[in-house]
Amino acid sequence: MNILDEVKNCRTIGISGHIRPDGDCVGSCMAMALYLEKALPKARVDVFLGTFSEALQKNIAGAEKIHHEYMTDVEHYDAFLCLDCEKERLGDALDLFMKAGKKINIDHHRTNSGSGDVNYVVPTASSTCELVYTTLDERLMDVNIARNLYIGMVTDTGVFMYSNTGRQTMEIAGKLMEFGFDFSAVVREVFYEKTYVQQQILGRALLESIRFLDGRCIVSMVDRRTMHFYQATSSDMDGIASELVHTEGVCCSIFMYEIEPMTYKVSLRSTGEVDVSKLALLYGGGGHARAAGCTCNASYHDIINNLAPYIEEQLNAGVHV
Repeated sequence: MNILDEVKNCRTIGISGHIRPDGDCVGSCMAMALYLEKALPKARVDVFLGTFSEALQKNIAGAEKIHHEYMTDVEHYDAFLCLDCEKERLGDALDLFMKAGKKINIDHHRTNSGSGDVNYVVPTASSTCELVYTTLDERLMDVNIARNLYIGMVTDTGVFMYSNTGRQTMEIAGKLMEFGFDFSAVVREVFYEKTYVQQQILGRALLESIRFLDGRCIVSMVDRRTMHFYQATSSDMDGIASELVHTEGVCCSIFMYEIEPMTYKVSLRSTGEVDVSKLALLYGGGGHARAAGCTCNASYHDIINNLAPYIEEQLNAGVHV
């Protein structure tokens, strides 16, 4: 896909991604926005996203332009891009997407069957940022666009450690690095560096974690009272599921935090022996084989009791994803 072929006659273009945006979501949206502003100087380009971490705010070029309140005076965008998700996860941007003259969906989640008039969904890609890169004319790239794409690729591949990292991923990352931004600082600040509150919540989650299924699965939960005590927000929960799955002998982790009474945001991670996207689908969620998530309306214990048999079935089958 060449994105300019799809939007070349558009005067107004909207862009959004999923609720609770992560690095790949914000990076792909803002890289695309900066590129379209540069390639189509007469077009109006608006980005709509929820709030995200301070690390991303600090490192994403153009983050200050994002409309967090989803307010606009444009009645119908000529084109609207849904990035890094299917339309059902757009949240407050869904109405803007549905009213657009042309709907474009770019994503790498295999649970997405395509939500637009034009769909570019490649489940084998490391990230949506990798896909966005392939839609751009390299001659119009600049350091800010490259930096944003690199941030998304770094965060969604676990600094190129996850199994979704392929040869093309590394080749693209290498080309982006040649634009001259401080890529080591990006990795440190966006992926590794945590606030003191995040470290406290992580420590609490680790201390209160429980292993089951012969130690092959680990689970932890943070309730709203604990979040309030530490003055933590949903963005402070990022990365905990990944830390849990790094425990020796563990091949699947479940981390959940309470967003409403009896409602939990659940993050699932795997080292390959469990396809956690199948677990997320049980509750209407989605994601990848080794990283997925969902929202569950049930008690903590019911969620674990419901997921455990499916995890055990996959472990006993000896699958590898």
